[in-house]
Amino acid sequence: QVQLVESGGGLVQAGGSLRLSCVASGRTFNSDAMGWFRQAPGKEHEFVAAISWSGDSTSFADSVKGRFTISRDNSKNTVYLQMNSLKPEDTAVYYCAARWGRVVTDRALYPYWGQGTQVTVSS
Repeated sequence: QVQLVESGGGLVQAGGSLRLSCVASGRTFNSDAMGWFRQAPGKEHEFVAAISWSGDSTSFADSVKGRFTISRDNSKNTVYLQMNSLKPEDTAVYYCAARWGRVVTDRALYPYWGQGTQVTVSS
């Protein structure tokens, strides 16, 4: 089992930045691909970004490319989502997820999820 705990959400003005963190515990973290997803009110979960266990493979949704970056520190069992140039449409609950294996964008392929952290971007 893997336990994931997100932090770093909050209220920010449009154009601002936030950095989300996700700390993993429970078993070996270094072999897991890690992903970030988000869910806005009344909408489905949306893939945001993912990173391989080594950090050499990443994937981003088109809506966040050039604004968000993803990184990880395996010594701290932590993955980060740096969000810059935030827009009101980025408002959502952001979830961290983990899976054994390669980077994928399908949320159904991630068996482990955190509880989520709220990000609100005001215009």
